[in-house]
Amino acid sequence: MKILLISMPDITPLIIHEAAIHMPNLGIASVGANIDDEHDVHIIDLVRKRRQIRKYITKTLKKINPDLIGLSAMAWQYDTCVKLARLIKQLLPGVKIVIGGYHATLMNKEIASSPEADWIDFIIRGEGEEVCRRLVNALNGKDHFEDIPSLSYKRGNHFVHNPRGEIIDLSRLKLPIRDKRRLTWGYHIIYAKVEVMETSRGCTRTCNFCSMKNMYGRTFRTFPLKRVLADLDDIYYRRKTRRIFIVDDNFVLKPKWVIELCDAIIEKKYTNLNLIVQADCISIANNEEMVKKMALAGFKSVFLGIENASKKNLEAARKTNTIDLSHRAVELCQKYGMMVIGGLIFGFPDDDEKAIIENYRFLKKTGADAAIFQILTPYPKTGMREQLMDEGLVTNKDNFKLYNGMWANVKTRYLESDQLQYLFWYHRQKIIDWWDPSERARKQQGRLWTGIWIYAYKPILKFFTNRMLKKYGWEGRYQKEIKRISRMNTFRDLEDL
Repeated sequence: MKILLISMPDITPLIIHEAAIHMPNLGIASVGANIDDEHDVHIIDLVRKRRQIRKYITKTLKKINPDLIGLSAMAWQYDTCVKLARLIKQLLPGVKIVIGGYHATLMNKEIASSPEADWIDFIIRGEGEEVCRRLVNALNGKDHFEDIPSLSYKRGNHFVHNPRGEIIDLSRLKLPIRDKRRLTWGYHIIYAKVEVMETSRGCTRTCNFCSMKNMYGRTFRTFPLKRVLADLDDIYYRRKTRRIFIVDDNFVLKPKWVIELCDAIIEKKYTNLNLIVQADCISIANNEEMVKKMALAGFKSVFLGIENASKKNLEAARKTNTIDLSHRAVELCQKYGMMVIGGLIFGFPDDDEKAIIENYRFLKKTGADAAIFQILTPYPKTGMREQLMDEGLVTNKDNFKLYNGMWANVKTRYLESDQLQYLFWYHRQKIIDWWDPSERARKQQGRLWTGIWIYAYKPILKFFTNRMLKKYGWEGRYQKEIKRISRMNTFRDLEDL
């Protein structure tokens, strides 16, 4: 059989301009790799084909003529996913379409009873590797739909939802697809070649704004060390790539495992390795030996989940009070030369303008080298959504296209959504201002690129921005920026579908 797996083109510039970071989708790469070898599999990351999606898809489908097409989407990408499913069915009426990922997992029953169900044949819930492998075999007459756990399939015009299956034994998974079966290329972080990998799945923490437990349960599993090193070898030697983003939701949850992995990487003696990882403040702040080993192993940048400067807000999110630990975590990472990107969330129920200002000032005091700022998003099936819905604080209940962290889909007890949106933007400009790369950032991101930013791009952008500010004022500048962002994930060639 011929199988084509596709990830969505929608992006969100939470750190930097939307064109500066394009990374491959590890989910479809792993699912595709674990389909049995007798089948012909290709994968596409539409993030690399944002300008002419319809033309590219039409040409590719005509060339491959697949039997099964898989679409993976987050909540805020689902609108595009539906349009693609409709386009695909117009082009190839007989092809089977399966959707998977977080949104399909969380909203499978709602999707099954929706109008777009007409274009969807199967839904995979949870981890997709084994379910998709068996689905392909069932379509080939070697398995049965009703016997495949975590699969939703059509019986007549209605979906049947099989019981959820067990979590996957990670030791059985093959390495992700990174060869010519991947039809798109050019992945980069600020135009430096990048690949992605994972060393673990899941998280045991209780944060109620996160939907991870719906995908994996409250579990944490690490890949076998041998498999992680084989994955690194594949990227380093075969793909000739030195910059690697480790997509684990909480890489440092087991410090002893991290130290063991770092020792193994150090022993391999890779040169110019540039590893990027996500981490929590608690594990980093309390494990200096682990942080030291990470730096020696080639970890250069850490996305640190600081989340908020308010103890009350952290409690509302069911997170441990990490305010003091945030400072310590940033300090330790920087002590060993790692660049820190701090993550903050705004828009908790008790937030007012003062709270927004204090949050930005707190981040600045930590000394983080860069930052990710998001507005609290009421993701489907999360405890936070239920809490906010009960209090009448969710202002956008079902337009999931805006559920990407940039938009205010909630209000607070003191701020309406439009006020929250504006103040979130305004105080970022006033307090955080333009990015001034630290010495660590210049070293990790490349002195050439940061030099161009400091001495060319930033002065030019500041000139035009200040001119706009004089002409239109803060409100006018804000409206123009909002208008630009709102068009970012609008794909004109799909709009008539």
